[in-house]
Amino acid sequence: MPLVHLSIGSNKGDRLGYIDQAVALISSHAGTVTAVSQPFESEPWGFESPNRFINVGINIDTTLPPLQLLDTLQDIERTISPDPHRNPDGTYRDRPVDIDIILYHGVTLDTPRLTIPHPHAARRQFVMEPLRAIWPYPIDL
Repeated sequence: MPLVHLSIGSNKGDRLGYIDQAVALISSHAGTVTAVSQPFESEPWGFESPNRFINVGINIDTTLPPLQLLDTLQDIERTISPDPHRNPDGTYRDRPVDIDIILYHGVTLDTPRLTIPHPHAARRQFVMEPLRAIWPYPIDL
């Protein structure tokens, strides 16, 4: 089974509660959770907000191919909160939960819906610190 690294963030409402709920839903619908990083608190990236994010990285073993995994993770996000992640003009906004696929071991992908490795991961400290803490392979972003 491929190992996948996900980044989960929340800056609205019960941040840790939403992250815990996301981890539980990922475990039951997307794969076996093999590691969860310590929470990392950060300023919003790409937009202004007084609400800080809490992020964790998780590793999962999954049988789902990348696009099916993406669909499953987006369903989990909508289960936790139907609020859109972006404003009508496409800019980021506060959100209860955001789940991103960062790495999918052995896979490089570039489609209109999904790019692996995540194209902005290396520039985001809130992604890189949790990733470095739990990813067992060399990181090549």
